[in-house]
Amino acid sequence: MLVGTVLVGGGALLSRRFLAGYPRPPVATDCLAPREWATVAAAADATFPEGGALPPSGEQAGVAEHVDRFVAAQQPSTRLLMRLLFVLVEHATLVFPAPGRGGRRRFSDLDREQRVRVLEGWRTSPLFPRRLVFTSLRAILTMGYLGDAEVMRLLGLAPPEIERRVCEADLLWGRIGEPSSAVRFRREDLSAAGPVVPITVPAGAHRFDEPRPGGVA
Repeated sequence: MLVGTVLVGGGALLSRRFLAGYPRPPVATDCLAPREWATVAAAADATFPEGGALPPSGEQAGVAEHVDRFVAAQQPSTRLLMRLLFVLVEHATLVFPAPGRGGRRRFSDLDREQRVRVLEGWRTSPLFPRRLVFTSLRAILTMGYLGDAEVMRLLGLAPPEIERRVCEADLLWGRIGEPSSAVRFRREDLSAAGPVVPITVPAGAHRFDEPRPGGVA
C-alpha cells in the first residue's frame, strides 16, 4: 500500500513538473506544444534581451514563431531530436541547477538572470555533450532571430526591394503547381519594356558568333 502511494505521488509530481502549468502560446502553433514554446521563448529572451547588441528582443523578433515553423518543416526523426533538446534544456536544472533560490525549477520558470547563468553554464561546461547542447540550441535560436526583417535591417542585411515586372511568360504559365487556367495576368498587365542597353565588346575580345583564328569555332 505504501509503495503504491509513493508511486502515485511520484507520478503526480513528475506530471506536474513535465506537463502542468504551461500557458497557452499567444499564437496558433504548427508543431510546438505549450511546454516547448515556453522553453524556446525563455531561451530566446535570455539569449537576445531587449536593448542588447540589437534593440529587438527574442520575443519581439518572433523567435518562438520561427522555431515552431522550422521544427514543423523537419523530417520526423529530426523533429524528435529537436523536441528532446527542448525537454533537456527545460528540465536539466534538476541536475545542473541555476544559482540562487529556486534554481531547480523548470528553465522557463527561472528569472531572466538565472536563465542567462544556466545557458552560460551549458556554454562553458568542461563536458563536451553539454557544450554541444548549447551550440545546437543557439543555432536554432539564432536562425529565428536573424530571420526577422527588423533585425536584418539593423544589420544592413535586408534584401533590396525588387520591382515585380510582368513579362510574356507570365501570360502563359500560372504559379508552380497551378493549371494554365489560373494565370492571373493579361496582356494589358505587361510591364513597359526597359531601355535596350547594348553590350560593349572589349577590343580584341572574341565574339561567340565569329570563328576563332585558325578555323576553330
